[in-house]
Amino acid sequence: MRRRHALQLVLVATIVAIGPAAMAEAPAAVQPADLAALLGTDNGPLLLDVRSAEEFASGHVPGALLIPVQELPGRLEQIAGYKERGVVAYCERGGRARRALEILEAAGFTNLTLLDGSMQRYRSEMAPE
Repeated sequence: MRRRHALQLVLVATIVAIGPAAMAEAPAAVQPADLAALLGTDNGPLLLDVRSAEEFASGHVPGALLIPVQELPGRLEQIAGYKERGVVAYCERGGRARRALEILEAAGFTNLTLLDGSMQRYRSEMAPE
């Protein structure tokens, strides 16, 4: 009984510590192997790279538009045509891409998706050997 009570306290403390935003539903994700088919459709989503210009220059997913996450709030007008069409965002590991989706969602964008595993996974699965 004591152990169960202790586990309940840890769970409550964890929920309080991470806050309600972290408890929100996870964004949809597209697998790297499925990306080309998704982007190749009529009225397909925008592929948005939110890394730095240096990271982008060292390699990126073909067809991606670079808007570093810190610049995104000031450049929303540039991608307004994708507000309903959708956006697939990626960064190196996923953190900045999730932040970008939060910014886009707050600005009224819909159909927001992450590249599953972000650039690290894309590079390992899709890079030529």
